[in-house]
Amino acid sequence: MNSTRTILVTGGCGFIGSALVRWLIQETPHRVVNVDALTYAGNLASLASVAQSPRYCLEHVSITDAAALERIFATYRPDAVMHLAAESHVDRSIDGPAAFIQTNIVGTYLLLEAARTFWMKLPEAQKAAFRFLHVSTDEVFGSLGASDFFREDTPYRPNSPYSASKAGSDHLVRAWFHTYQLPTVTTNCSNNYGPYQFPEKLIPIVILKALSGSAIPVYGKGENVRDWLFVEDHVRALWQVLEKGLIGETYNIGGWNELPNLAVVEAICKILDEIRPASKPYADLIAFVPDRPGHDFRYAMDAHKIAHELGWKPKETFDSGLRKTVLWYLENQSWWQDILSGAYKMDRLGLQA
Repeated sequence: MNSTRTILVTGGCGFIGSALVRWLIQETPHRVVNVDALTYAGNLASLASVAQSPRYCLEHVSITDAAALERIFATYRPDAVMHLAAESHVDRSIDGPAAFIQTNIVGTYLLLEAARTFWMKLPEAQKAAFRFLHVSTDEVFGSLGASDFFREDTPYRPNSPYSASKAGSDHLVRAWFHTYQLPTVTTNCSNNYGPYQFPEKLIPIVILKALSGSAIPVYGKGENVRDWLFVEDHVRALWQVLEKGLIGETYNIGGWNELPNLAVVEAICKILDEIRPASKPYADLIAFVPDRPGHDFRYAMDAHKIAHELGWKPKETFDSGLRKTVLWYLENQSWWQDILSGAYKMDRLGLQA
């Protein structure tokens, strides 16, 4: 699979999607069609470095628009779909689950149908080479205790409207493979972090709250544990799965970086103390706030399958990736200041029980 292909990326203006689009344009010879609804989390500025490439095209389209999807498949005739478009913030799903059901479940269904209709009419060689990669989350598995790991065969136990909607989309993809033989492959990843992340997620919000001298909110006692994955490592993993993954299989992608949330916050404060010292330690700004309703205690991914079968492993340690991330936010203030100048003010969401 080394010839030039057309890759259709959904959600390519989002955090992980934009990292994928930049990587595809910069590291491969392939054409990229970015299908994005440009919701609050989609940011054209995240793709400024590749937007003028003749191999890049943006379609401002929602995956809930069946007619537009049909047109896009007919026009661009993609060789593969990398499906990342999703509503993704747990707190927002608590306040307003409807958008998550519509985009993550209905949108995935419509995309699967558009892909299947297109795929069934392809010549046999192109039909055999076509792939539909569905990108999901570790949150579909629910909450772990103090030990054990999520594996590809871990039963689904989603606990938030967000994770339930992603679990629904995973099941649809599985069904379209088993029922219609659509050549799908699914990935479930752990918490991503890195440059260009919308400042509603833990790491960017801590950085920006600290820089503004505001209280740094930590849910509960900060004891909830997550496995952290640098976004560029994730992008490389997605490409490995698209290129080498077995049809119908699922691959867990994790960073082998389990940390309690409080430890993550303290690590950010320590880096900022070193490179942007203030009048007092940034950790003094930490403020414990009421926990998120239904907050899962621990996620941890067993990523042995993708390592052993596809040869992928993360390049970044958490320390190296976190330092790169903090430096990026310090060096790219215009990117996040544009976001904060709009409606989003880093206010607390998801308090409705």
